[in-house]
Amino acid sequence: MQKYKFIEGITSDVMFEAYGKDLKEVFSNAAEALFFVMCRVESVAPKDEKKLEVNADSIDDLMVNWLQSLIAAVDIEGMFFSKFKITRIDDTHLTAFVYGEPVSQSKGKTVVKAVTYHQYEFKKTKDGYVCRVSLDI
Repeated sequence: MQKYKFIEGITSDVMFEAYGKDLKEVFSNAAEALFFVMCRVESVAPKDEKKLEVNADSIDDLMVNWLQSLIAAVDIEGMFFSKFKITRIDDTHLTAFVYGEPVSQSKGKTVVKAVTYHQYEFKKTKDGYVCRVSLDI
């Protein structure tokens, strides 16, 4: 199963769909797609570990809050992440360990300002989950 794909034809934003056989996988793949936009994720070493706890009122908001918390960690902690291990997840809470290294100009690509609800979609399918996300860049 493919992890994610980017949707062409969007001018001011970047849009992708992330896939997963379960919640942990779709959330992890969405995080990887986010960092594919932000940095050369393949060259970010998973050296440093950070624990993240994210809460929301629904599974839809949980995905947005998760990706927003990762964007905030880049800004606040000065870190790029390349590995995402979700240890606990339900419809309103997730606990994850993310791994990466300090931001460097040589590994940076696009500054992502925020996750938006523009054409946002989170759905369960017969194969698992699909989430469409739009990033404000």
